[in-house]
Amino acid sequence: MKKVKADPKGVLSGSHYLDGDYAIAEGGLAAGCRFFAGYPITPSTETAERFSERIPSVGGVFIQMEDELASIAALIGAVWGGKKSMTVTSGPGFSLMMENIGLACMMETPLVIANVQRGGPSTGLPTLTGQQDMMQVRWGSHGDYKIIALSPDSPQECFDLTIEAFNLSEIYRVPTFVMTDECVGHMHEKVVIPPAEEIELVERKWYTGPKDQYLPYKNDKDMIPFMIKIGDGYRFHTTGLTHDERGYPVINAECQDVCVRHLNDKITMNADKIIRLEEDEIDNAEIIVISYGITSRVTTRAVRQARKAGIKVGTIRLITVWPFPEKRINELAKKVKAFVVPEINYGQMVLEVERCAAGQTPTVHVPHCGGWVHDPDDILKAIKEAAK
Repeated sequence: MKKVKADPKGVLSGSHYLDGDYAIAEGGLAAGCRFFAGYPITPSTETAERFSERIPSVGGVFIQMEDELASIAALIGAVWGGKKSMTVTSGPGFSLMMENIGLACMMETPLVIANVQRGGPSTGLPTLTGQQDMMQVRWGSHGDYKIIALSPDSPQECFDLTIEAFNLSEIYRVPTFVMTDECVGHMHEKVVIPPAEEIELVERKWYTGPKDQYLPYKNDKDMIPFMIKIGDGYRFHTTGLTHDERGYPVINAECQDVCVRHLNDKITMNADKIIRLEEDEIDNAEIIVISYGITSRVTTRAVRQARKAGIKVGTIRLITVWPFPEKRINELAKKVKAFVVPEINYGQMVLEVERCAAGQTPTVHVPHCGGWVHDPDDILKAIKEAAK
């Protein structure tokens, strides 16, 4: 992949006081996003508003679509037209996007979706927080496929990880997600935006050979096919059906094996390059607290109190939530008394921790059904119980 520097027109370098939603928009613009299609939904609307104000000044396009289904369809078209594209949504809107997210996966379309999570199910708690879409982002559309999802815990990371999401999406030709939440989305903090020349971006792999010989799904040596811009005269076909290298439908088990295996392998075989974790005091830990997003910040107080009480506690913050850090969790499960997993849902990522621990150590869940964050004392209680 070719590395390039950010376009200065999209970068508001300097120190700013932004909420997470605005920071997502600034991260997208700095990453080179020049097409945004979306539909307003609390608590993500501020990102769309920021794009509507800013993107015309950098030569981009903002469209408020009639709904979330149309938003993803528009993104797919814009990407194949040559533009970096993204949208933002929450709960019910995310559910509506699932069919076309599956289409984007099958077409290997690089795009970015930010989900500012709120309490559900259904309309639920439009203005209050949740972490209840973590399994949906991985499994929400039908069929076998893999995605990449990142989880910021601050407005600064909303900016940084949106850029990273675009880079990963372009590298692996896959929909990539920024899974934030209402607390982080509406939290105002200092966000430092570096000069454009310090922001490193990934240029899409463009095909430059004979136009009549282009194969949109012929894997390069890195397993990632080249892309072109529709309308530039290339021979081109793509579909949501199982397809061959030409993009033509081939409806049999043999082609399904090649096509779908590739959608999974390109992420699974590169998982070690993709996964990012933040670890603290892991080496001698007897208990490890695993968290992500806003819950990571709430966990800090409980961990600090547990350490004062003499408990050897380490922490892992999931920056990359999908692909899940299976190998690392399995490795640590051999060494610790227990994992403690607080999250604002009734059991989602904790199931992955439990699966990867594979019975080697207990996994303790600290659930919260949404609306607000945990009481740190509940997390502390779970740590103390696990340490007995």
